[in-house]
Amino acid sequence: MTVGQSDLVRLLADVANRDRSAFAALYTLTSAKLYGIILRISRRRDLADEVLQEVYVRIWEHAGAFDASRASPIAWMAAIARNRALDEVRRKQIVETAAPIEEAGEIVDPAATAPELMELADESARLHDCLGQLEERRAEIVRLAYLGGLSREELSQRFGAPVATIKTWLHRSLKQLKDCLSA
Repeated sequence: MTVGQSDLVRLLADVANRDRSAFAALYTLTSAKLYGIILRISRRRDLADEVLQEVYVRIWEHAGAFDASRASPIAWMAAIARNRALDEVRRKQIVETAAPIEEAGEIVDPAATAPELMELADESARLHDCLGQLEERRAEIVRLAYLGGLSREELSQRFGAPVATIKTWLHRSLKQLKDCLSA
């Protein structure tokens, strides 16, 4: 069966209108050529099969954008196939050039080790003890400011004290904590 350019233009117009039978006919008439283009670029049948499906999804989605005055239908579809195949080959090369599994031992585990966790627990206990030595109101201000993220203005409203006073309390409380922790 000889298919002319006008037949493909008509099929693409029907596909743009979501005609499934036109899409099936378009696939039957053009898939061998597009598959050849994709296979030539990818050099892998498994990859070519995958890319061909994606190409026809794009054709289905963008058939309305086809302009017969700018390109022939097969050239338009071939450009989609070529570009998609090149994208996939580039993506696969990036994945394949990643470090081999043998080098996985060199990757540093960001999780804390047992000794580091014990040290953190000790520091946390010391901080808790030092906070306990502050006046109760000032300890609460420090907790709300540095653990709760409240601003000086928010603390001022909450405790009914001027911002300058809150700033002074925080400064003195932090100095007291620093002295306690370094002792």
